[in-house]
Parts: sequence; structure tokens; C-alpha cells
Amino acid sequence: MGLFSSFDISASGMTAQRLRMDLIANNLANVNTTRTSDGGPYQRQVPLFSSRDAAPLFPAFLDRKIKSTGGGVRIVGIVKDPAPPRLVYDPEHPDAGEDGYVAYPNVNVIMEMTDLIAASRAYEANVTAFNAAKTMASIALDIGR
Repeated sequence: MGLFSSFDISASGMTAQRLRMDLIANNLANVNTTRTSDGGPYQRQVPLFSSRDAAPLFPAFLDRKIKSTGGGVRIVGIVKDPAPPRLVYDPEHPDAGEDGYVAYPNVNVIMEMTDLIAASRAYEANVTAFNAAKTMASIALDIGR
């Protein structure tokens, strides 16, 4: 693994965690959105991550397993959480159904805040790794003088 690949790996982690924090902020902003353009309440969004690999060919796969080096993280997509909406009895609400229940988004504020703290810590860890690689590169350049 080269010096610049460590920058790339840390940068991919920071990008992934930034997207995760953006989605969490969007989920929290829509915690009370009972009506969307799709119809029905807002659905919680979550990112899908995967390891970033150079090539899917068997020799490249075998080589990666032998060397045990990672390639960073890539964002596969953003999916809606399939959990059912939260039902609250409020017959006066304009979006209440026949039974008087309103379907609220499947967003749990406590879970979102916990995920936000975890994403923030992961982002900080990637920043620390990036800065350590930057320091090593600087020291290597100083040795060459």
C-alpha cells in the first residue's frame, strides 16, 4: 500500500460518513412529516456502504486476500427503511385516517442521534488517520533533504 492510497482510503471514509450524517440530518428534519409527494409519511433513509475493490477478477481477489489491504469504502446507494410508520391517535389531524390514527415517519430521534454520534466518531477517526499519513509524508520528505 502506497502513501497516497492511505489518503484515498481515509478520504473515502470521510465521504461516506459525511453522507451518513447528511441523511441523519434529513431524517431528523422530517421526523413529523406526515405527507410527502409520494403519498404517506416520510420514510427514514439509510446509506448502503460496501468495500471498494480494484477489480472483481479472481486473481485480483486472491491477491487482495493475500496482501490483506483494503481499498476504502464506496457508497452503494441510499435506501428507505422498510419499517412501518408510527401510528398516533389524533382524530383532529388533517392526515388522520378513518380510525383517527395519523401515520408518522418511522424515524426514532434517539436512534438517529446515536447514529449521528457514531458517524461523527468514524469521521474523526478517518481525519486522524489522514493526518497521521500526512505527518509521515512530511517526515519522509524531511529525511530526503
